[in-house]
Amino acid sequence: MSVLFVLFSASLLYCSAALPYPYNTSYHIDCGGQSPSTEIYNVTWLRDLFFSGGAFGYVSEPLHFSNEVEKTLRYFPISSGKKNCYSVPLPSGRYYIRTFTVYDNYDGKSHPPSFDVSVEGTLVFSWRSPWPQGIHRDGAYSDLFAFVKDGELDVCFYSIATDSPVVGALEVVQIDPLSYDSARTGDGYILVNYGRLSTGSEQWGPGFTSDPDPFGRSWQSDTQFRNQNSKSATTITTKEKISGTDQAPNYFPMKLYQSAVTTMGALEYELSVDAKVDYLLWFHFAEIDSTVKKDGKRVFDLVVNGMNVSRVDIYKEAGGGFAAYSLNYTVKNLSSTVLSVRLEPVTGYPLLSGLENYAVVPADMSTVPEQAVAMRALKESLRVPDRMGWNGDPCAPTNWDAWEGVTCHPIQNNTALVITQIDLGSQGLKGYISDQISLLSNLVNLNLSSNSLTGALPDGLCQKSLKGLDLSNNQFSGSIPESLTSSNLQLVLLNDNLLEGRVPEELYSIGVHGGSIDLSGNKGLCGVPSLPDCPLFWENGHLSKGGKIAIALSCLFFIGIVVLVVCIIYIRRRRNYYDFALPQDLISVAAKRNRYQRQKSLMLLEMESQHAKGLSSIPLNQ
Repeated sequence: MSVLFVLFSASLLYCSAALPYPYNTSYHIDCGGQSPSTEIYNVTWLRDLFFSGGAFGYVSEPLHFSNEVEKTLRYFPISSGKKNCYSVPLPSGRYYIRTFTVYDNYDGKSHPPSFDVSVEGTLVFSWRSPWPQGIHRDGAYSDLFAFVKDGELDVCFYSIATDSPVVGALEVVQIDPLSYDSARTGDGYILVNYGRLSTGSEQWGPGFTSDPDPFGRSWQSDTQFRNQNSKSATTITTKEKISGTDQAPNYFPMKLYQSAVTTMGALEYELSVDAKVDYLLWFHFAEIDSTVKKDGKRVFDLVVNGMNVSRVDIYKEAGGGFAAYSLNYTVKNLSSTVLSVRLEPVTGYPLLSGLENYAVVPADMSTVPEQAVAMRALKESLRVPDRMGWNGDPCAPTNWDAWEGVTCHPIQNNTALVITQIDLGSQGLKGYISDQISLLSNLVNLNLSSNSLTGALPDGLCQKSLKGLDLSNNQFSGSIPESLTSSNLQLVLLNDNLLEGRVPEELYSIGVHGGSIDLSGNKGLCGVPSLPDCPLFWENGHLSKGGKIAIALSCLFFIGIVVLVVCIIYIRRRRNYYDFALPQDLISVAAKRNRYQRQKSLMLLEMESQHAKGLSSIPLNQ
């Protein structure tokens, strides 16, 4: 078995400590479990969630396991694809991630599988058959610290040959983002546990005892890691409280510092490592010997791979007795698979409370985010079958093949990966092409031929980078988008579809300029040599551009005629109503009215005259 991590022999009970304040996001997933459950330490396990495929199974000897969650597992047969993932929704931050892996001959084949495991697109664990017999039956816990930046944690399993990867449990606990000196190292690394040792004690912590650890870490005994000359080291323990524990950002538990080992000579450890990466060592000390009451009473040198990296006076550095003190050191440029740690006495005897060893694994390149979004949209729209393993990051890890039928390349500064080719010919696809394909700005070749794809070709189908397009032998309909004319296409195969309408002349000219184009088998296409002429006013099931122009001109002509007629009528009426000469009928009426008025005036004058004469002939009384 190729080992990238430390294995905890496990048939022991797991529990989760209280989450460190103020972080309250956690998942405890019983892989293969069909219902939620609660363990004796009041840890609630979720039924199996967030997986991409596979099936559930049971260990062959369930009575061998005291923890119910260790009796079930999820396995991923090759029919589910080479790559399968758990995709857990999480807020961005840093997380402690632990898996339980067990085989126990669940399939009756007596062949533990070979597979790899990645976290956030970076290879972290490798399992190779045959497994050690103890792990083959009991299973093993493995853990690490990783940053999640995109709102979703991807833990993916990659089959080697045709083996079926397995997983028994997955736990995720949010932790302080500044823990383990990340302010210095940055968030571009994953810390993979190669040994988390508590000296002078047995294995303890979540999964092994009721002793709490705010991060959910488990601590194993250091005994098997000591050099032969240090096997007889003396254990010191105390029940006194240790100051400086359970504090941000690392929240190291008090129990870690309540035991220690010491020896009269050098205290030495030998740790197995993978020489290809650097290692981060964390050393834990507390002066719990009450006879040491001042500086200088216990002084020793810390030597890593023969190099003196620090001189330690615990009482001085911690500011007194029964106080926690930690320091860390990064080991680089390893040339051996064994890392040596020695505590060499200067004054008094060396003393050690705990030692952690983490592989500093650089985060692998991942797919450019918008292109990953486009590929997930294409997975849905094209109805890519599960057997193709389109799960997790399309291109990462770079140690694995990309999604089946997909080719990726790093961008110029090697900071991310882009999609350059999609080859899904003859895969039984029955969907359509998502508009999100326009986000694949580095795509050079696209082959979706000989499927049963339908719908229109999206406008954003072709980018400047595209050189080869094969959509032949499908059921695409509608017109050829104009965007195809603005690309650098050298090969265009659209034959045997249901396309219709005028073929852009610029597209057809590809064949004239040394490229290759095939549009045959589309009864509705027209307008270029070897194809029928397009109707004057009708194409693509609707009015052509010329038809629209003709109708527009006709409408304008009609409107012009109507406007002209209205203007003529308006002008005529204006002359009738506003000319100085009155209409003839009005003149005759006015004349009659004037003659009547003159006759009436003459009659009144005559009557007044006669009345005056009558008054003058009457005699006056005397």
